[in-house]
Amino acid sequence: MTGRIPLIDLARTAALLAMIVFHVGRDMDVLGLVTPGTTFTTGWRWAAYLIAGSFVGLAGASLWLAHGRGVRWAGFGRRLGVLVLAAAVVSVATYVTFPGAWVRFGILHSIAASSVIGLAFLRLPWFATAVVGTGLIAASGATGLDGPLRFVVGLSRDVPPMMDWEPLVPWTGPFLVGLGVAKAADGAGLLDGLRGWPDGRLWDRLAWPGRHSLAVYMIHQPVIVGVLMAWGWVMA
Repeated sequence: MTGRIPLIDLARTAALLAMIVFHVGRDMDVLGLVTPGTTFTTGWRWAAYLIAGSFVGLAGASLWLAHGRGVRWAGFGRRLGVLVLAAAVVSVATYVTFPGAWVRFGILHSIAASSVIGLAFLRLPWFATAVVGTGLIAASGATGLDGPLRFVVGLSRDVPPMMDWEPLVPWTGPFLVGLGVAKAADGAGLLDGLRGWPDGRLWDRLAWPGRHSLAVYMIHQPVIVGVLMAWGWVMA
C-alpha cells in the first residue's frame, strides 16, 4: 500500500481546527476571560467527544493504511516511541502546571495503547473489528474495575479530575471502528482510487497540518495560552 491519501490528511486538518477552536474557548473559560462554566455545558462536552473521537478513529484508519498488508515493525516502533514520548511530555507538563488535574492517561496515551491493541485486529474480519469497537463505545460509563489500572481501563468512577482522560473504555472503540472501516474500504477497492486525490498546491497546503498533526497538537496549547494571557494582561 503506497501513496498518501490526502483526504485522510485533510480530515486531520479539520479535526485540528475544531480542536483549536475548542481549546481557545476552554482556555478562555479556565483563565476567567469568559463567564465561568461557558465551555462545561452539554454542547461543549459533546463537541469534545466528537473531536477526540475523530482523532482516535483516524489513528485507527492510519494503522490499517500503514500496516494492513504487513506490519512494518521498524516504522511502527518509531511511531509508537514518538507517541509514548509525547504522552510523557504532556503528563510532566500538566503535572507541573496543573498538579491537581494532571494528565495520567490522555488522548496520546490512549492512541499509543490502542495502536498496540490494534495489531491483534489487523487479521480479523473488518466487521468483527468494528463490532468490538462499537461494543467498547457502548460500554462507556460502565464501572466495576478499581485499582492501579483504573486510569487506563476506564471502568471506575473513582478517578481524580484530569485535564484530559481518554481511557481504553470507550476510546479504543473509535480506534477499532476506524480500523475496521479502513479495512472494509480497502477490501472493496475504494482506497486505491483515493490515493493522490485531491491534488494541487491548495490541497497540499490544507493537508500540511494533518500530515504533522502530532507536532501541531504538542505546540497549540502553549501558543493559545500564551496569546490569551498576553491579551488578558493588555486588556486588564
